[in-house]
Amino acid sequence: MTSKYHAALTIAGSDPSGGAGVQVDLKTFAETGVWGMAVITALTAQNACRVSGVWPMEARVVAEQISTLVEDITPGAVKTGMLATAGVIRAVVDTLPESIPLIVDPVMISTSGHRLLDEAAIRTMKEMLIPRATLVTPNIPEAEVLTGMKITDETAMIEAGEQIRALGTRSVVVKGGHGTGEESVDLLIGREGVIRLTSPRMPYQVHGSGCCFSAAVTGFLALGYGVEESCWQGKVVVTRAIRDAVASIGEMRMANPGGVGTDYDLR
Repeated sequence: MTSKYHAALTIAGSDPSGGAGVQVDLKTFAETGVWGMAVITALTAQNACRVSGVWPMEARVVAEQISTLVEDITPGAVKTGMLATAGVIRAVVDTLPESIPLIVDPVMISTSGHRLLDEAAIRTMKEMLIPRATLVTPNIPEAEVLTGMKITDETAMIEAGEQIRALGTRSVVVKGGHGTGEESVDLLIGREGVIRLTSPRMPYQVHGSGCCFSAAVTGFLALGYGVEESCWQGKVVVTRAIRDAVASIGEMRMANPGGVGTDYDLR
């Protein structure tokens, strides 16, 4: 594709509510100023508050989407979200060119608590996908699954991040949205040490905030920023998306990158 636009690719599941998955990834790519592309790994039935069904794509279908895309368009960076099965993870690793920066958002559990990845897929992620990654962006529950640790403070977040980095990735952001306190603290852990990314903590849960953050980081990497600057810029985007979140059913809200329609209440 000959274009003035930088391009970024998300490889993830579809969320029909538009609050997470490829839908919010594409909104976030647009917010960062890159051309957004998407490979679908699974269809889901969900809203902001619950997931009622997941239907993974066949691994060969995912591989065909990726291989056909990169014949014509080379993304500046790629992110993965929900990959659903071990077969899909292997298809991504086998098909995606190694030269493209890869951000792995290890989506295992939805905000509402629905398990999205089985044990075989988690093993495959640790053995094949994370070693390929430029950056891995687990939240605290995901970091606990990847490490077997109980994470209760920043010291434990750093230890978990180092354990994940030991799997072969260059850098890890352990996201602190599931923590407590007035600040939401994400920790970027890399060869140069630990960097704290902070923002005020909002008094409500937000569906899709993790997808939004990893997509924003991917967009900035595609624009040519380094990992540290991309994470800082991504934190700005997701903080705004959480601040401007759209109200949905009950207490759950949906991340709103770009502040689109912030005067509109879905209730």
